[in-house]
Amino acid sequence: MAARSSRRRSNSKKANGPSRAARDPNETSGPTTLRIVGGSFRGRKIAYSGDRTVRPMKDRTREALFNLVGPDVKQMHAIDLFGGTGALAIESISRGAPSATIIERHLPSSRIIRQNLKMLDLEGRIQLIVGNAFAFGKKPDAPTDQPWLVFCCPPYRFFQDKRDELVELVENLYQLAPATSQIVVEAEIGFDFQTLPFAEWDCRTYAPALIGIADKPGPEDDA
Repeated sequence: MAARSSRRRSNSKKANGPSRAARDPNETSGPTTLRIVGGSFRGRKIAYSGDRTVRPMKDRTREALFNLVGPDVKQMHAIDLFGGTGALAIESISRGAPSATIIERHLPSSRIIRQNLKMLDLEGRIQLIVGNAFAFGKKPDAPTDQPWLVFCCPPYRFFQDKRDELVELVENLYQLAPATSQIVVEAEIGFDFQTLPFAEWDCRTYAPALIGIADKPGPEDDA
């Protein structure tokens, strides 16, 4: 697989500025749905409780993200560390990823993910782990014979409340991931990706989100 970061770099943007105020974590909008935006499941709807603490990635942001990842997703095992609705793993499968893992410790959210996987007949291709993403990052249960596409999209408050653990989580997975893997981090605008110094980050702004992507070099990149 050819190096990817140089193809994205010409359009990358630095994101700075103050963070927007967080939503009330107790606020909910009621049951609703999300849609898959590309691939074989394009247009299919998946369940979402409406709980804003879950904060699913916006459709347009998800579409832009997968446009950046491109066709490499077809060779990758997707890992969604903070599963929420399961949309990122399902989107990965829809776009050709052979398999995926979702980690979600919140029981009501994990039940919705299981419902979505059953509805799309994906229980055999996506592993749901009801557990702690930080524990998973220390000893990931994921194949080592193919690159990973890792999504780290935690609640924004974790970047303050659990900052050290998040840095350790992302760094561990970057170091353990097979060559040519990609690590995707979604933070709130204002986050400084220089606090993740072990990799070079391609950052894009999709307000209120700031997306950073790091490519782990392959053998051809070291030659």
